[in-house]
Amino acid sequence: MNFAWPWQLRKAGVLSMNKRNIDYIARYNPRKYYKRVDDKLTTKQLALANNIAVPDLIGVISQQHEVARLPEMIKGRTGFVIKPAKGSGGKGILVITHVENGRLFKPSGTEVTPSEIERHVSNTLSGLFSLGGKPDVAIIEGLIEFDPVFDGYSYEGVPDIRLIVFKGFPVMGMLRLSTSASDGKANLHQGAVGVGIDLGTGKGLRAVQFNQPIEFHPDTGLKLTDIQVPHWDTLMHTASSAYEMCELGYLGTDMVLDQRRGPLMLELNARPGLAIQIANGRGILPRLKHVEALSGKPMSVEERVAYAKTHFSSAADD
Repeated sequence: MNFAWPWQLRKAGVLSMNKRNIDYIARYNPRKYYKRVDDKLTTKQLALANNIAVPDLIGVISQQHEVARLPEMIKGRTGFVIKPAKGSGGKGILVITHVENGRLFKPSGTEVTPSEIERHVSNTLSGLFSLGGKPDVAIIEGLIEFDPVFDGYSYEGVPDIRLIVFKGFPVMGMLRLSTSASDGKANLHQGAVGVGIDLGTGKGLRAVQFNQPIEFHPDTGLKLTDIQVPHWDTLMHTASSAYEMCELGYLGTDMVLDQRRGPLMLELNARPGLAIQIANGRGILPRLKHVEALSGKPMSVEERVAYAKTHFSSAADD
């Protein structure tokens, strides 16, 4: 395991957790707007009102007596996702990717019985997966048909794209790919792969798993820096648009690519993690300070995206 001195991290422009919390989250994220991102149902409703594409909403279960409606909700579906509205870190998300003769299967091929699904929804309502253990609601969404460009780059689960947006400017990006270690979930703490993405081109820069550099996907063997994220301009535009939508200055935007519908906003995060710096092999702090130093008339979404592609690409860093 490698360690670095604090002065080395500061010199490299690495944003620490304390500095993130005090200088960026506390300063630029008004607490009154947190519900817009902490509650996934509110986020989805805001996105739809702002013409931002999101996964299909099948239904919402908010009371225990409504759990009995679940079989009718998912009837005829070949797959679906159940998630807590106030969950975090991927907790409580149940993905069903295959339905055959009434039998339900997770991405790993493990069968889930209807009673297990109903129990999962009941646990969600009780707050088992929510922030602070507060009562929650269960959101049932349509299954995302991920873009075949990612075939072989992700193990079972759907890859997602995380972009950090500061004052409306995308400042750093990462592709998260599931692995067998992460049980098909794009969660870095559970063993997913993080691939730093060039903001200028959407191309892979470097990759890490468990904070250690890797070159090839541990399950499929494909070279991770060969990846090119399609619809890159649309993804950047969608992320930048989230600034006006939720009015939070320091924001993590999570998006996916659907084969039929293209880029979809999955969720937003008012406290995005710092591992994106490890995936990119550089600190995010210089880019944040760059945006803070900007003055002049406000820029449109298109202007902010163009600015970020020019000033925060790997070419600009070299």
